[in-house]
Amino acid sequence: MCKLCRREGKKLFLKGDRCNTSKCAIVKRNYLPGQHGHKQGPTRKMSVYGRQLREKQTARRLYNIKENQFSLYFKKATRKKGNSEEHFFTMLESRFDNVIFRLGLATSRNQARQMIGHGHFLINGKKVNIPSYQLKVNDAIDVKKKSLETPLFKNAAERLKTQESPEWLYFDLKTMSAKVLAAPDFKKSVTDFDMKQIVEYYSR
Repeated sequence: MCKLCRREGKKLFLKGDRCNTSKCAIVKRNYLPGQHGHKQGPTRKMSVYGRQLREKQTARRLYNIKENQFSLYFKKATRKKGNSEEHFFTMLESRFDNVIFRLGLATSRNQARQMIGHGHFLINGKKVNIPSYQLKVNDAIDVKKKSLETPLFKNAAERLKTQESPEWLYFDLKTMSAKVLAAPDFKKSVTDFDMKQIVEYYSR
């Protein structure tokens, strides 16, 4: 995973808390991976297509999504009326694993996928173990009672005392439950990638 961050020349926070320490690969080896990566530095000159590709890869790796599913999201976004960028962003942010990460219940999206796969969460009272599940406005998320007793969630409770959730999500620390208040707002969000470049990549 550290190679993925080095390839994009930026921190993608794929390893959670480790990315904030001196052990982070970007801190230790801030150059492209591979035998000759150190000769090229953290980045290299790229064509327009190259920049579009890198932005797409950055977003795909951030959300931990395979290419087929990522491109499928874009196709669905273009079929909807309105701004394709906003629809695309909403689908990415509304993924179950991303919401768990945004709430601070997991330190990375990869950990969120594992937690969901192990059946720790309920959506509207029903167990859902599909990381790509699309959450909707007013959906309620709860941690299973048995899971609350595990060290995984006891440690998370301490960390969550200083965690701030996005405006479109509500989280109750006492009950360890959450609710989707609204759709993610693309205009108010700060992303680590250029959505316009990604749209141009798929539209070429």
